[in-house]
Amino acid sequence: WRDDLYLTIASIVVFQPHVTSGIVPPPANPLVISQPSIRLEDIDSVGVTLGRHLTLFEMGGHHAFNSEREWIYWKDETVAYAFEFFTKTIGVPGESLAFKESWWQGGGNAGPCFEVAAGGLEVATLVFMQYKVLDGGGLEPIPLKIVDTGYGIERISWFTQKTPTAFDAIYEELVDKFREKIGLEKPPREYFKSLLSEAGSIDPERPETIDAFIREISKATGKPEDSIRRLFDSETKLYSLLDHTKTLAFMLADGVVPSNQGEGYLARLVARRSLRNLVLLEGQVPLSELVAMQIDYWGRDFPRLREHADYVLEAIELEERRFRELLRANLPRAIAILRRNRSLEALKRVYTELGVPPELVAREARKQGLEVSVPRDFYSIIAREGSARPLEVPEEPEWLRGLPATRRVFHENPYARATRARVLAVKDNIVVLDQTVAYPLGGGQLHDTAWIVDKSGRRLRVKHVEMIGDKVLHHLDDSVDSGLRVGEEVTVEIDWTRRYRLMRHHTATHIILGALRRVLGFHVWQAGAEKTAEKARLDFTHHKPISREELSRIEELANQIVLEDRPVKTFFIDKNEAEERYGFSIYQGGVPLQRTLRIVEIEGHDVQACFGTHVSRTGDVGGIKVVGVSKILDGVYRIEFVAGTEVASYARRLEQKLDEVAGVIGCGREEVEKRIASLVEETRELKGTLSRYRSIVKRELLSKILEEAESVGGLRVYVYEDPVGDEKLNIEVLKEAVEKDKRLVIARLERKADGMLIELSLGQEAAERAGGRAFTGNLAKLLGGRGGGKPKHAYLRIEKPISLEKVREALKSMLAGSAG
Repeated sequence: WRDDLYLTIASIVVFQPHVTSGIVPPPANPLVISQPSIRLEDIDSVGVTLGRHLTLFEMGGHHAFNSEREWIYWKDETVAYAFEFFTKTIGVPGESLAFKESWWQGGGNAGPCFEVAAGGLEVATLVFMQYKVLDGGGLEPIPLKIVDTGYGIERISWFTQKTPTAFDAIYEELVDKFREKIGLEKPPREYFKSLLSEAGSIDPERPETIDAFIREISKATGKPEDSIRRLFDSETKLYSLLDHTKTLAFMLADGVVPSNQGEGYLARLVARRSLRNLVLLEGQVPLSELVAMQIDYWGRDFPRLREHADYVLEAIELEERRFRELLRANLPRAIAILRRNRSLEALKRVYTELGVPPELVAREARKQGLEVSVPRDFYSIIAREGSARPLEVPEEPEWLRGLPATRRVFHENPYARATRARVLAVKDNIVVLDQTVAYPLGGGQLHDTAWIVDKSGRRLRVKHVEMIGDKVLHHLDDSVDSGLRVGEEVTVEIDWTRRYRLMRHHTATHIILGALRRVLGFHVWQAGAEKTAEKARLDFTHHKPISREELSRIEELANQIVLEDRPVKTFFIDKNEAEERYGFSIYQGGVPLQRTLRIVEIEGHDVQACFGTHVSRTGDVGGIKVVGVSKILDGVYRIEFVAGTEVASYARRLEQKLDEVAGVIGCGREEVEKRIASLVEETRELKGTLSRYRSIVKRELLSKILEEAESVGGLRVYVYEDPVGDEKLNIEVLKEAVEKDKRLVIARLERKADGMLIELSLGQEAAERAGGRAFTGNLAKLLGGRGGGKPKHAYLRIEKPISLEKVREALKSMLAGSAG
């Protein structure tokens, strides 16, 4: 629901930027939070470090938001709390704890911190957040001093249970269940005994530490290094699959739709890295089965996983199907790319454009004698490049500062058509009033067109209305000198007919979105919207095409809501209370950075934080007709619809088209269906007849070519003119002829309005002697024109008519010369 981040990377993200900037108070102060978080920047280290790195981890945090008015606690108390927790509650000897000074930043904020390590394992970070991170890396103090602590729940579990890996502590019996499903043998007990003492020595950034680790385990177990390396490689892939399948379950259960952009791109990256590991481990278990095991395991603590299991598993099955299809179709293309260029950019292209993990390309390429090196941190690079940009909050220009907020009559009474107002400021052709009935551009709704009328009755056209901060700006036509003065009283009038059509379409958009979520699933999320007077469109996230049946149900449900004439309520509410009452789905159109939200509620159907204007009851929408559904991006679909009187306009346009069709096929509007059915049947019969004729002609022409082709220079040549232009027939004839006689060179001539087309088809032996491309070039020199093609099939276009005999003689001359 945030515009600046795709994933929750830490518990502080929940409070950024609205709380950290001081706009909205925290829901409690102080507070404790346990927040599942996802970070993909170190995805390539997952499994290798035996649990120090995870893509999904649970961050336990206690937070305090200190201000001049309210001081809770700060650095000394925070360190004391951490020391007490680890020594008294967890039982860590005080001398085993280390507090290292450092710096942390994320989600747009930063501050100094202490990294807390227990026995060499980092188990918490105590951040003292004091700054906003500016573009270019600069820092600006924020109005609060925030205690932002992050305790690693999984690491603490690992540390206290003393298991060989963190995965044994986190997943318990699931580790062996995964191992069994994938078909991996369990390593000997001495292998695991050695892991615990050596785990801290691995640094994925330094491959030599992994080599040293392998040597130490080899010594401890008495097993050869090669055997330990293979074992370690398969075990790390197993751990990676445990981690990634949990991450996928959580991402999709929160409504993420795998795609090629945004958070969907990151979900697909995790899915494809998981599928890559399954292929490399030669595991036959479907990825969806492993994800289902995660849902069952974690569903006790996170009920959302079980609630949305159907969507999660369907989306994973679809991703796996697509992945297998991409491998079959694109692996040869990927190898061809890497034969020409084995750079990092080429590897990224293979992954992002073809969807093929580079390790699988490297494995296949190795079989063909081509060595391809894949950077260890390849997926981390891809994840970093897929990150979101910082949130930008536009600042008010200097001339607006100090002006009071514009009273929004369009919210107080959306049915108001005019209001009296006083001029507060005039700059160039922009006018700011103390109140207005004119709606500014926002929330996907077009601005009103309006007029400002002065005391003399002069009407000044308002061409555009916008809002900056809490001020509404009226842009007048550039050609007009308004002559308005500060303090002058005026009247603002809107084009009411246009506004009412906009209100109907905006309310219809809320109705349609509610229907989409009910019919297609909770994961449907608004990805964009536009409401005009003529129609509306809604872009939404979804993982597969919408069926006709689903579309009918969506439209029927939407019109049922209209018929029920439900009240459309608008009210203001505290942001924290709104989130507690309705959840984050209120932010379909984005997150307003405001302490108080304007909520639009269609009783029992849809609730959103929305700035737009709406009708007061759903019955006022009049009716809704879906006019189109299309896929606009991977994972994003667009539904277009009309409401109110525009439904009748749409029906009129369809009637006009129907009349045009009726005119073309020669019948009345009422007979179109019957006449088209008759034409379809006639066409089917004609196709059958044509196919039979084509078979006869093909047999005759093929026989003629094979019997009458002339021998020239060890090859055989045949030239004929095609009087019909039956492309399908000619393709079949040429293909069969050159397959039957490998020495054939056939030229088919077809007269065109702008000259002549010569199509050349060569058998295997003829192509080896005189390839089609070179052949065409030489023929062009003799006959004029230009051409091109492949060794066995080429074309030549000539701008002037030419005789069959001339083409035959040119071909024979070339073949005779070739033989010589």
